[in-house]
Amino acid sequence: MLPRITGVRYLLDYQLELTFADGVHAKMDFRQKVVGRGGVFKPLENLAFFCQVRVDPDAGTLVWPNDVDLDPDVLYSEATGTPIPITQVA
Repeated sequence: MLPRITGVRYLLDYQLELTFADGVHAKMDFRQKVVGRGGVFKPLENLAFFCQVRVDPDAGTLVWPNDVDLDPDVLYSEATGTPIPITQVA
């Protein structure tokens, strides 16, 4: 398991600044993650809704008012270039 998200700050458009538990700060653009995907992601295309993002304190990831959340391991991997560990099941 990679570090969880501890803070988020809306910057502009679909850009957020994330803070991870290990102190890493990353500015990330979420346009490709939300725009044009439809379904539960459709409300996030509205910037007034998108900027309501917060950190879920239990899961350590981003969450929006419609309960859409994103995998914190994937976000950390993208932010830092750290590969996601593969766990093999015996």
